[in-house]
Amino acid sequence: MKSMQERETDFFNLLHDVAHLLRTRFDQQARAWGLTRAQCVILIHLQEHPGWTQNEMANHCQLEPITVARLVDRLEASGFVERRLDPSDRRINRLHLKPPADPILEQIRRSRENALRALMDDMTPAVKDAVMTTLKQMKVKLTTGCMARVQDASKEKTE
Repeated sequence: MKSMQERETDFFNLLHDVAHLLRTRFDQQARAWGLTRAQCVILIHLQEHPGWTQNEMANHCQLEPITVARLVDRLEASGFVERRLDPSDRRINRLHLKPPADPILEQIRRSRENALRALMDDMTPAVKDAVMTTLKQMKVKLTTGCMARVQDASKEKTE
């Protein structure tokens, strides 16, 4: 078992812990608004991509379509989202924000801004840029198959 010091210097554990703490804090904030983090994520994505289908939302959020349908059902019941029939294919519903979502989206924006400020205020602009650049590079590598190459190399060494 790793000591606390070893755990806090292990890259994967540290990254996991930071992401977990961010999610936990945002979950608490979302509950104060009467929402879940997943519902907030859907609202944010709809603000950026009005008219997405539930399937597009599910793919982007890496959720099952039925999960998105249930989340949208609750957002629709709260008056934040509406489903509109696609004009070119009546089998498809497009998701759109309704005006009551605006104040919640503003609270979400402020909360994210405050969290970012609290996390990065004591960093120099150069360090902030380095952190963002590094995270973006990691994301690109992970989404372009670099991990598959690493796993393939690991398999070759064990065979």
